[in-house]
Amino acid sequence: MNASGAENGTVVRVSGPIVDARGLRGVEAYEVVRVGPQRHIGEVIKLSGDVATIQVYEQTTGLRPGDAVERTGRPLSVDLGPGLLGGIFDGVQRPLGALAERFGPYLGAGQDLSPIDADRQWEFTPRVEPGESLVPGRLFGVVQETPAVEHRLLVPPGVHGRVASVRPAGRYGVNDVLVESAEAGVPGLSMVQRWPVRRARPYGSRAAGRAVMVTGQRVIDTLFPIARGGAAAVPGDFGTGKTILQQQLAKWIEADIVVYVGCGERGNEMADILRQFPRLTDPRTGRSLMERTVLIANTSNMPVAAREVSIYTGITLAEYYRDMGYHVALMADSTSRWAEALREASSRLEEMPAEEGFPAYLAARLAEFYERAGQVETLEGREGSVTVVGAVSPPGGDFSEPVTQHTTRFTRCLWALDPALAHARHYPAISWLDSYSQYVDDLADWWRRLSPDWAARREEMVRLLSEEEKLQQIVRLVGPDVLPDAQRLILLVAEMFKNGFLRQNALDPIDTFCSPIKQVMLLTAFVTFYRRAQDIIRRGAPIARIREMEAVGELQRAASRIPNDDQDALRALLSRLDEQLGELEREYAP
Repeated sequence: MNASGAENGTVVRVSGPIVDARGLRGVEAYEVVRVGPQRHIGEVIKLSGDVATIQVYEQTTGLRPGDAVERTGRPLSVDLGPGLLGGIFDGVQRPLGALAERFGPYLGAGQDLSPIDADRQWEFTPRVEPGESLVPGRLFGVVQETPAVEHRLLVPPGVHGRVASVRPAGRYGVNDVLVESAEAGVPGLSMVQRWPVRRARPYGSRAAGRAVMVTGQRVIDTLFPIARGGAAAVPGDFGTGKTILQQQLAKWIEADIVVYVGCGERGNEMADILRQFPRLTDPRTGRSLMERTVLIANTSNMPVAAREVSIYTGITLAEYYRDMGYHVALMADSTSRWAEALREASSRLEEMPAEEGFPAYLAARLAEFYERAGQVETLEGREGSVTVVGAVSPPGGDFSEPVTQHTTRFTRCLWALDPALAHARHYPAISWLDSYSQYVDDLADWWRRLSPDWAARREEMVRLLSEEEKLQQIVRLVGPDVLPDAQRLILLVAEMFKNGFLRQNALDPIDTFCSPIKQVMLLTAFVTFYRRAQDIIRRGAPIARIREMEAVGELQRAASRIPNDDQDALRALLSRLDEQLGELEREYAP
């Protein structure tokens, strides 16, 4: 018997991260257990007669039959409370920074610390008084977690009662009871609550996303926008820039909180992220971006089982801040490594494999994850959202493989990365031919507030890029000189648009982020240039006269030369463009 009164068991078989145990009478699926003398963290994933199959989230080297297995009586859960922001955790929410300070740079078996520092005190301000009701989701106090984020303490789901007493404003530890309930059996409320990672947190109602989740990346916001509370997939082969794109999104996306999950990526790549993020400046506050960021690091050389749970840990943390009324962006890099962890566990369980060895429930697990994204009305009536951007790493860039195919079924936005664009140093390497967004119609009204003709202009440029690709096939065979000037104009404008709008320099202080109004004005300039140049060509002007216009070069350089807040410079560019086109129109007047 253990301290909780539950019966312990013993190990009967060890197969990599999978351990079979007997004697765990009354154990339930997904219950957390401690395995062996070093008390490895494990989770029961299968019950067959008196045998419990356990997925261990640490290296199982040294475990042997006969070792003890201790029940905890609770499912795999995370601690939620102030102190998470700025933290770096592994897949099971062990604080890697604190562990490194305590035990050194190498994480040993059984080493564990609380993810939230119990000794740290926070300035608590109450928001309830004695006699008031306690219902799930109600705000009972606030803590200033970072200079950028107010941590709103909410009554946990399932708790009902009336306030008997509340601590006065002051400094308290996270485990101090702050609010006592008048009802017997209702626990007191502290700053910390626990939540099972595999269960979605409740909310009031779900709403359709009607606002653009602005990323500052023109190819995304203008051509393939994502709604606040939406889900997007970013498939791409090795070297196409998935991680760089997600880092750009983490820095510039219009979210209050960012949760970045490095799931199964290379250790040196994740180490770069861990070094770079604390040095990134938050464009909102001018302070460190880590003040509103949580990092979950589970690299390819860490236990494969923890890789599988890291995605759930990340989405649970995102839902927690969503419930406070914040808009949260979750970056998962990459879900392919997560799926590979599922495949390995399934293989060791001797389950019947499906496509390419993945388990038959792969699609169901992906659906469960992406369905936890969304814009909601919280239990307290606030508006909050979780936007999920999941990177996919298809082997050899094959988008027909199972993880990519199933992911596209459950996301409404696809930003397909093209190796040819990446090799040509075109960033972001998002293919304008293979990508799509099903949010365009939902977000048209949002864009119309900035430009009534946004939808028509966007559609025209998408069509022009498609026509240009068809013409390039002819050019590759016989050269551009055989094309009439009207078609050569399409090639010219498409090249200008690719270089001056779709290409974006993440290292350029001006071009790294593009505001929506600047995107609208640039799009207007390109469409205006194309439409009027078409008319001039029809009047008999040669394509050479269009090419030699000064506005051609100005238009291509405008994105990196004109700051976001200098709308006067953008209007001056449109004025010069209008003047130069007007001169040609008068010269070739019918």
